[in-house]
Amino acid sequence: MKKLNELYPGSPEIPIKRISMNSKEVEPGDLFVCTKGVTADRHDFVEQAIEHGAVAIVASRKLNVSVPVIYVEDTNQELGKLMARFCDHPEQSLLLIGITGTNGKTTVAQLIQDLLGRNDCGYIGTNGLIYGEHEEAIRNTTPDVDRMFPYLKQIKDAGCTYASIETSSEAFYRHRLDLFSFTRSILTNITEDHLNIHKTLDNYIACKCQLFEQTKKDGIAILNLDDPHYEMVRSCCHSQVLTYGTNPDATFSFDQIKNDLDHTTFHVHYQGKDYVLTSPLVGTFNVYNLAAALLTLLSFNMSMEEVISRIPHIHPPKGRLEMITAPAGYHIILDYAHTVDALQKLYDFVLSIPHHRIITVTGSAGGREKEKRPQMGRLVLDHSDHVIFTMDDPREEDVNQIIDDLVSASTKTNFERIIDRPEAIQKAISMATKDDIVMIVGKGRDPYMAIGKEYLPYSDDEEIKKALAKY
Repeated sequence: MKKLNELYPGSPEIPIKRISMNSKEVEPGDLFVCTKGVTADRHDFVEQAIEHGAVAIVASRKLNVSVPVIYVEDTNQELGKLMARFCDHPEQSLLLIGITGTNGKTTVAQLIQDLLGRNDCGYIGTNGLIYGEHEEAIRNTTPDVDRMFPYLKQIKDAGCTYASIETSSEAFYRHRLDLFSFTRSILTNITEDHLNIHKTLDNYIACKCQLFEQTKKDGIAILNLDDPHYEMVRSCCHSQVLTYGTNPDATFSFDQIKNDLDHTTFHVHYQGKDYVLTSPLVGTFNVYNLAAALLTLLSFNMSMEEVISRIPHIHPPKGRLEMITAPAGYHIILDYAHTVDALQKLYDFVLSIPHHRIITVTGSAGGREKEKRPQMGRLVLDHSDHVIFTMDDPREEDVNQIIDDLVSASTKTNFERIIDRPEAIQKAISMATKDDIVMIVGKGRDPYMAIGKEYLPYSDDEEIKKALAKY
């Protein structure tokens, strides 16, 4: 808690409990900031904020209200600066590690936390806010500044040194990260995604590149040398650059990958020495993810021997190629894959291991990139023995129309549509027999289903447990 005159010298000495920009969520003692969104100007909701207990307002246009008003030129730009002051600049006390890429952000970010330890490294991303024993679900992969600064303060106050943060292209596009400078920046990979926001691949890559432009000059950028867009990203870096990949010129190169159902072995070449590593993660794409995380630790001057000793402590991130073995001898894979590239890599792994049938439950999010649905649907149908198409955050779209889009580029008939996702999961599990692989794809561990304008509580994991208890 701070006083208003601490935040704005010369203002009244009023205790401020929190900073809020949602008039519906204001509590007594809050300072309300009138930011401007895409569809709403929060200056229009000042009276509601005051009714709920706001004791002061930050605004950029003249207001006639009963509480003190601080006037600034741009409330959107002011919000981040205000949050930084209110939270005592936690971003300056922590070593910020930013991870960007189309796929792999969550895995790499959580691997870094696992390798550094939860008591020393906090995590902010798709799977929530995690540090020490604390786990908390959050709405966005990369939160807005009104939430990001308090999250970082929690991580700092818990005694952590590092913060491992998923930095999405949308977050850079919407200026959520403008006030942050990163000690380490990591590129996983780039394929076409989020073009509904960015319109072109070049725009999308430009937003990814902002992470490397915001990396401290004495920081380090860690890039995937095998990625086709490596040179474009490399040109944006003004810090030292380290690389990883199968390219023998990489700082941290690897080869001789051997996949198994519950582990992967591979050879690493680093600083003139060779190592054979065993990872509890499966799939070739996870070798890339682990390599990025290991190279991050090495960049903090840890020895290779120390880094290798920490590999047994890592855990496969929840909702990312999460393997569940059923008593009947079949396997269930829960995965977040929702892009063509992520789906292809997932099937590449599944097809490389012994199995009987592949049964897939999937859909496509509403209000997002309709143009990629035919390719996704064709890929799923080509690689599965049976597909159940269902809802996946339909938002304001009709689920049947989404499924029509998914099947439009294929003549195959090895599918059915079950709109209700819990019912679809139950049907897939009821069909499974020994050595089958049931793939529940698209939502991972998301704790909600977006229907209309609402985010309703929902969990694929919980539905899988219910289905297993029944069949």
